[in-house]
Amino acid sequence: YPKPYQLIQWMKEMGSKADEIRDAAGKRGSAVHQLTEDYDQGIECNLLDDNGKPKYSLDEWAMFERYVDFTRLHAPEHILIEQTFVNGKLGFAGTLDRICRIDGKVYVLDIKTSNGIYNSYWLQLAAYKELYLDALKETMPAIDGVAILWLNAKTRTYGKNGAIQGPGWQMVTKDDTAKDWDLFQSVQKLWLAEHEDDKPKEFSYMLSHKK
Repeated sequence: YPKPYQLIQWMKEMGSKADEIRDAAGKRGSAVHQLTEDYDQGIECNLLDDNGKPKYSLDEWAMFERYVDFTRLHAPEHILIEQTFVNGKLGFAGTLDRICRIDGKVYVLDIKTSNGIYNSYWLQLAAYKELYLDALKETMPAIDGVAILWLNAKTRTYGKNGAIQGPGWQMVTKDDTAKDWDLFQSVQKLWLAEHEDDKPKEFSYMLSHKK
């Protein structure tokens, strides 16, 4: 998907540091995702290890506490947690953060720790929704919409008039994903066209060596 102009400019300004910042943001996102998954699975999460040293950065822990705040306020009912779907017919796979029911509506929910909510996120969620719908069984509830739970929001107060937000976090939703799904498929076709001649890398290794 095309990178936003602002992101391209930022990458130019950062130069070689851009990769380091990207990798640090990816590490932060992975840590927060693991914390939220453990929390929802009923595992106790602690900032400090047995020696009293922090296991997470304060930034990571702050985002996790925003997730706890959201959970305590809105009590999402989790139907699936970190579930991977692989679909040969659709030609892609993905790991859905959550399928959950909030205020009577069932969402495909994705947790984000980025500095903004980008257009490509909605394409990702539309694709996740299609993965879920294609695997839908009688025991699985229908989807009412998709949602992004943004844990790095600029919000300062709790939501009013039905808005789901709190200090530093916000849930943004979409009910209709038809346009995003169409756009995802277009992007997918372009990607496949660019990579149609790619060959899979195959590696084999010996289990032991001796001179």
